[in-house]
Amino acid sequence: MKQTEAKEKLETLRKQLRRYNYEYHTLDQPSVSDDEYDKKLRELLDIETEFPQLITADSPSQRVGSEPLDAFQKVRHNVPMLSLGNSFDEQELRDFDRRARQGTEEEVSYVCELKIDGLAVSLKYEDGLLVRGATRGDGTTGEDITANLRTIRTIPLRLDAPETIEVRGEAFMPKKSFLSMNKAREEKGEMVFANPRNAAAGSLRQLDPRIAAKRNLDIFLYGVGEWQGEASKSHSERLERMKQLGLKTNPEWKKCKNIDEVIEYVNGWIEHRADLDYEIDGIVIKVDRLDQQKVLGFTAKSPRWATAFKFPAEEAVTKLITIELSVGRTGVVTPTAILEPVQVAGTTVQRASLHNEDLIREKDIRIGDTVIIKKAGDIIPEVVRVLDDQRTGEEEPFSMPETCPECGSKLVRLEEEVALRCINPNCQAQLREALIHFVSRNAMDIEGLGEKVIAQLFQEELIHNISDLYKLDRDELLQLERMGEKSVDNLLKAIEASKENSLEKLLFGLGIRYVGTKAASTLAQEFGVMDKLMEADADRLVQIPEIGEKMADSIARYFDKPQVHELIHALKQEGLNMEYNGPLLNEGPEDSPFNGKTIVLTGKMENYTRSEAKNIVQELGGKVTGSVSKKTDLLIAGEDAGSKLTKAEELGIEVWNEEDFANALED
Repeated sequence: MKQTEAKEKLETLRKQLRRYNYEYHTLDQPSVSDDEYDKKLRELLDIETEFPQLITADSPSQRVGSEPLDAFQKVRHNVPMLSLGNSFDEQELRDFDRRARQGTEEEVSYVCELKIDGLAVSLKYEDGLLVRGATRGDGTTGEDITANLRTIRTIPLRLDAPETIEVRGEAFMPKKSFLSMNKAREEKGEMVFANPRNAAAGSLRQLDPRIAAKRNLDIFLYGVGEWQGEASKSHSERLERMKQLGLKTNPEWKKCKNIDEVIEYVNGWIEHRADLDYEIDGIVIKVDRLDQQKVLGFTAKSPRWATAFKFPAEEAVTKLITIELSVGRTGVVTPTAILEPVQVAGTTVQRASLHNEDLIREKDIRIGDTVIIKKAGDIIPEVVRVLDDQRTGEEEPFSMPETCPECGSKLVRLEEEVALRCINPNCQAQLREALIHFVSRNAMDIEGLGEKVIAQLFQEELIHNISDLYKLDRDELLQLERMGEKSVDNLLKAIEASKENSLEKLLFGLGIRYVGTKAASTLAQEFGVMDKLMEADADRLVQIPEIGEKMADSIARYFDKPQVHELIHALKQEGLNMEYNGPLLNEGPEDSPFNGKTIVLTGKMENYTRSEAKNIVQELGGKVTGSVSKKTDLLIAGEDAGSKLTKAEELGIEVWNEEDFANALED
């Protein structure tokens, strides 16, 4: 394919993929299958790999997260991002309405919007192209988090018209994403996030955009800072025009003729807020007409034409009956409070996570206590505090057991962890949770094997470990509840198909500590076959880019266990593929200066974007990583190279400037 043909094809593919992405993530109305989308994306990636000079900032390929940043740059908002005044009851809403009507000397209509509990951000587009994303900060100065915001798939990298506009919105983490992320962190013995808002803010303030890319964040846009040539006359019209540009606005907004309709809208969402798959903490009410907004103006801190109705705190008093313990796949033992049933945020609550022993001790939580609970982020019930004055003296202090509640093995607290762990590899609870992980989508991807089916298989003693999964008998499965012939045949077919998975799927499915999907792929590509990986010691593993000492030690320890060797042997006997059959790593020409080298890019280049330089290096056989270490062979430094350059010089690593890079390519 010639470059001119490639350019035309890429423009067509990008336009199609932007439309598919908008339909899927924003409208929730996909017009093509996942396979069709993936096929188009692979085609785009193949062409961009062949012609890296044609990669653009708005390409769908740029969603995965770029290299880690040294620090966030400060951004000044041309139009300040002010906070809103609050209203807490119906009378305060009516007072707001009275002031608005008096200030305009006219009747006033309003727009009501759900108040998303996330992180306020601004997005700046020039001629339709996203050029900057920033936090609210102090309202006048925020931080440039463009690289992180690019990873949110509902943010268009290019608008459907060449508008120059700065829009404001709220980035947030959906409830499902929050729950799955906290579950994973808890299994690793890491501190969990208290609520989705903290999780979203923490994700977007990561210096490594690849972390944000994994967090499955979302956004709703609700306002405009600046808009060149804007023709809107009302806020409601603005929202419609923003949607036409491809920006994601919340579909639940409503135009209200008067304050009575506003109050009706507010009361409706107080009742139904728990039905949403994201967290809200109130309703924002805005004067609709822009000319009336201008007349009402601003105070020093907030606009006079808007207010935020804050939902009343959802708390309840109940009794803590007992504390149960559960064991995760990594052996982490988690305490859970069992409560007398109580209504909170529209649902009946009987359980609340206590996370770890330190939290129980810090809050002095005892069995039999009367406690105040709330739904943190409307999702996970949380014990806020104990009502000490209601103690009778019969309450029992709680301490974690010394042995595993499932298998009786001694529990240990690993260095720098708050969690207690069971390290018995034959613990049935861990095996059950490990199998749930093994069959998950990013691992062996066995459809039809959900948590309930796996629990049923363990209960009926049809399986005791991972290898037993491949020995299941059709007749025995048909004896189980809710297992008909069709579902059993489909399940066995899916299990059989999983045997052909590439090595990285199996590696991730084994649940080796610290090994995620990316590390599993790196290891599979590096070693090619399972046997070579099993023979590698920590010193060999740590030589691989992006495999740190902690991970290398964990992998070596895992494959040093006799029971792991037995498991791998059993899986081989069942016919599981033990080889990597994914795309091979690029090998450059024999005279390439980058072949087999680990290279770090830093600073700004005049003639190449960071992405272009990275693709060129990879095309010529180099491995590009985000941080400088003893394993780095070469640092290519543009202007304003910061701490990475300093570290490279300290370690005696070879450093090139942009001219050196260009000369090497020419040679």
